[in-house]
Amino acid sequence: MTQFEIVISEQANKDIQNLSDAIMFQYEAPVTAFKYVQGLLDEIKKLKTNADTFSIQTHKYFFQYGSNIMRLNYKKMTVIYTIIDNMVYVLRVVPSSSIKAY
Repeated sequence: MTQFEIVISEQANKDIQNLSDAIMFQYEAPVTAFKYVQGLLDEIKKLKTNADTFSIQTHKYFFQYGSNIMRLNYKKMTVIYTIIDNMVYVLRVVPSSSIKAY
């Protein structure tokens, strides 16, 4: 079984921080924000062993991120990543609802 190293991009880290801030401040739910982000990070960590089990995305939305883009869903969020050699690069964490057909 392949073990992958995970690299979270600066943009993906900003996405996660913005998500946390929205839950914490807009919805005034700091405990929920902590639990949600922790769950999201736990799912991302699972990519160490299963990143290559997800299919490559062919939806036009994902073309902006390059080729061989994969996705992991966590609740209402989508983690967009790619694999190069034994490295998983997490590019973005976006709301699943923002992925539109065009």
